Amino acid sequence: MNAHSGGCHCGNVRLTFETGLDPSQIDVRACQCSFCVKHGSRAVADPNGRLTISVKDKSRLRTYRFGLRTADYLICRDCGVYVAAIAGDDPRAIVILNTLDDQKSFSREPTPVDFDAESGEQRQARRRARWMPVEMSFG
Repeated sequence: MNAHSGGCHCGNVRLTFETGLDPSQIDVRACQCSFCVKHGSRAVADPNGRLTISVKDKSRLRTYRFGLRTADYLICRDCGVYVAAIAGDDPRAIVILNTLDDQKSFSREPTPVDFDAESGEQRQARRRARWMPVEMSFG
């Protein structure tokens, strides 16, 4: 597995994205919802990989839900960086490419995607299939 580390600007949230894929093989998605557009986010995931999120101070992490309210968008309260999104009972996640230290090694052009027409069930099924397992730790 290749490990790609990163995190928010102030260091409260640290990430490790593990994947067996070379960064040049990973699709980069540019969601066209108003939240992602306003953040300029580019998201990556590997269903066979894993995302580990370590939060130093949980009180400095904000979760935000909107639309169908099917995912938690993780934002550092101090520096304002959107780092990842997590969804589902068996949590699956995407990581925001902008937060990875080696983001430039992900060479694919972002593909614009629009999921506004999905039902809640369709959205959850897509995330189970395309997002990756996630583990969070605090402290």
